[in-house]
Amino acid sequence: MLRIALFLATNVAIMVVLSIVCSILGVDRYLDASGGINFASLLLMSAIFGMSGSLISLALSKTMAKRGMGVKVIEQPQNPTERWLFETVRRQAEATGVGMPEVGIFNSEAPNAFATGMNRDNALVAVSTGLLQSMRKEEVEAVLGHEMAHVANGDMVTLALIQGVVNTFVFFLSRVIGVLVDRAVFKVERGHGPGFFITVIIAQIVLGILASIIVMWFSRRREFRADAGGAKLTSAAQMAGALKALKRASGEPLPDEMAAFGISGGKMGGLSKLFMTHPPLDARIAALESAR
Repeated sequence: MLRIALFLATNVAIMVVLSIVCSILGVDRYLDASGGINFASLLLMSAIFGMSGSLISLALSKTMAKRGMGVKVIEQPQNPTERWLFETVRRQAEATGVGMPEVGIFNSEAPNAFATGMNRDNALVAVSTGLLQSMRKEEVEAVLGHEMAHVANGDMVTLALIQGVVNTFVFFLSRVIGVLVDRAVFKVERGHGPGFFITVIIAQIVLGILASIIVMWFSRRREFRADAGGAKLTSAAQMAGALKALKRASGEPLPDEMAAFGISGGKMGGLSKLFMTHPPLDARIAALESAR
């Protein structure tokens, strides 16, 4: 779950910067065609900006995760725990047919883990000190299996593509709405008045929030698949046991900007469930137990 929050945060930041650059350079004024909208040009520009933000976020995901969480990468195992952790990931990488990822540990009382990276053969898998201290080895192994399943399934790449498409339509529709408001409300016949830029900013925020529901829905679906992958690398009972241990665990929560990257997810209710990156642990445990 940790991988998603940092990816989304980086993506939003890049999209904001690209939008500002677009306005400063006056790119928006080229979207007019005889007082209307040049839809072809707008769609092309939206795709370039939308996909660029997502792909840049993907390229930076591993570096940002290391820095954001203070991950200590295990170059040479220094103790039995690091050696076991490194060898377990190596064995699971071989079993799933992916390149050996970097393995790391980050300081956090909360039991958590994440995997991120630009592709299946250049990933990072990291676990918290709280996870190693509070869970048995077989439970940690199942958590690692879950994260390795994310790597093997190429979830970060798929997420980047979905986010890129979503960005494209947010960028496109916000400017269409901006032009319509500019023409209908502010009676600007050619070019763009202040109403256009204000409307674009507001529309981009609102549409971005709505679009995030799609990304979160995708994220929740991938968690069930990663649980199944973790169960395949260990066993359904082992994976369910790890999720039950996470449910029982208590500790300091992850920072808000990293919360979506962890394995356990958060507790939310009402409409906020639409923005959950992970399904409830009870639902994930039930899915594993029903598959036995």
